[in-house]
Amino acid sequence: MTIQHTAYARVGLLGNPSDGYFGKTLAFSASNFAATVTLEPSESLVILPHPVHDPSKFASLQQLVERVECEGYYGGVRLLMATCKVFRAYCAAHKIALHHNNFTLSYDTNIPRQAGLSGSSAIVCAALSCLLEHFGVGDSMKVEDRPRVILTAEEELGITAGLQDRVAQVYGGLVYMDFDRDALQSTGNGIYTPMDPGLLPTLYLIYARNPSDSGKVHSTVRRRWLEGDELVRSGMTEIAELAVRGRAALLKQDFNTFSELMNHNFDLRRCMFGDATLGKMNIDMVETARSVGAACKFTGSGGAVVAFCPEGFQQVRHLKEACEKKGFILEPLIVGPSFVPPDLSC
Repeated sequence: MTIQHTAYARVGLLGNPSDGYFGKTLAFSASNFAATVTLEPSESLVILPHPVHDPSKFASLQQLVERVECEGYYGGVRLLMATCKVFRAYCAAHKIALHHNNFTLSYDTNIPRQAGLSGSSAIVCAALSCLLEHFGVGDSMKVEDRPRVILTAEEELGITAGLQDRVAQVYGGLVYMDFDRDALQSTGNGIYTPMDPGLLPTLYLIYARNPSDSGKVHSTVRRRWLEGDELVRSGMTEIAELAVRGRAALLKQDFNTFSELMNHNFDLRRCMFGDATLGKMNIDMVETARSVGAACKFTGSGGAVVAFCPEGFQQVRHLKEACEKKGFILEPLIVGPSFVPPDLSC
């Protein structure tokens, strides 16, 4: 029987990047973009390369260079292999018996690369769901453990990203996350609370056709945080508090406060990271949105931003015109389905 699972892009709404610093975040999955993994029974275990994302044949040396400069050296095959490895390790550690029926894994994705939308973890998330179903052990791996397994697969490959990415993709919809130090140290997981996606206003994605590398943004700040840099320590604490306040604002449908929090999130990030690290194009996307009065912040670590137009349709039209002048793409975000029921009391 063919098995197929899909995982959606992740949009960091408030609190990022404090998720990597024992903070709190609000994030949601966006079904505008998705990664799909297909598993089919086969005699041998096969990982199929994607014809576009894992090319090995080029028309010329120049085409090879252009592809590497635009897409990088790596596709999704290594992600599927790492998922298989950590899945087996988890099952062995938890004494989960697996049958010996082999399979073929393949994938497809339309999540823009290096756009801060968690394209890599979406592939791993979908692949993990396929493996759980193929081996019939979905009930043996707790939902709250799955983001950690996905993170382990990416760490195998040296991929750097925040903790919130996989949580939003595993749970789906809108999720409030508390990466409490004690909880992480005792269980390996944060405290994850699904929320009603209907609380969100209409949000918009702005992204560039040739985005920056989102994987390089965290490096300097991580070192400074570990060294006790007061600016970074206090900044991360304040960013985490924005998620708490944002959750309260959504519950009250107080979108004026929500707008202010989005803008403040970016301003704090800019203060800690500096313009050189964030990149000219990323800053330009934010400033383009702000030029028409829209609230705006990064979806992740750069490459795309999430915007909110509190003044309605006319403001959206002005934002579209401003983005077109800059060559940026603007589209309304569609919140992905919730795979775990929201806690409507939160």
